[in-house]
Amino acid sequence: MSGLAFIDATRFVMVTDQGRFLSGALDLANNAPADLSGVQIDIVRNSSGNPLPNKFSSDSEAIEVVIRNGQPAAMRVGFENLSRIADFDLSGGRPFGPAREIAIPQWLTALRTNESIEAVCIAPPASPVAGSTLIIAEAHQRVSGQWAATLLGNADRGDLALQTAPGVNPTDCAFLPNGDLLVLERGLALLSFSMQIRLIPADQVRPGATMDGAVILSGSGSAVDNFEGLGVRTLPNGQTRITIVSDDNFNAFQRTLLLDFSLPD
Repeated sequence: MSGLAFIDATRFVMVTDQGRFLSGALDLANNAPADLSGVQIDIVRNSSGNPLPNKFSSDSEAIEVVIRNGQPAAMRVGFENLSRIADFDLSGGRPFGPAREIAIPQWLTALRTNESIEAVCIAPPASPVAGSTLIIAEAHQRVSGQWAATLLGNADRGDLALQTAPGVNPTDCAFLPNGDLLVLERGLALLSFSMQIRLIPADQVRPGATMDGAVILSGSGSAVDNFEGLGVRTLPNGQTRITIVSDDNFNAFQRTLLLDFSLPD
């Protein structure tokens, strides 16, 4: 699975890099993941309502929930190769229908590679850029040592950047309820994966900024695979949970893993 977003404390939607939505519920036992239920796979469609025709157009890598009037209203999806952002209607916790393309900067549209749009997240009400969509490119630098990024918003529209970290690339992002940003990063060396999550202070997410922050989680070895999806949710008891999921790329030697963590107070 390439991207992960939570609609509420248990309902989720993921995307695969072969143009599929996977939606369902994360069943909990003592507030920890125990099983998946109600899982359904749906086809990601183009603006005409037809299935995406080929791998170049169907490489969906990132997904986020669009909130309107306090309620989940749509799913926003980021694509690599044919680089674009599109919204899809949401009903009963499942995305459906034709894509509605969202305007992005020309430099991002021009990135016709599988290292373009990898991370997409929308700022919550507590953020200084509330409601704006943050996009981080996986492996494109407009300035040396900085991963290219952009904000889509009304008052907060413009480019920014993420400071590079040794040996890893950004693969997803998610905002915490207080407006701080989490960035998931993945590395690969000698056929072994590594991962880390950086915590970016809320006031760094603004046009013209170079974002950076402390690593709050890292790992490598047998417990780590190709982690590409990051989701944040709040449990009924108020606890904030961070969930990451790996993409097996449909390879027998990789795994789809889901790891779930609590965020310390």
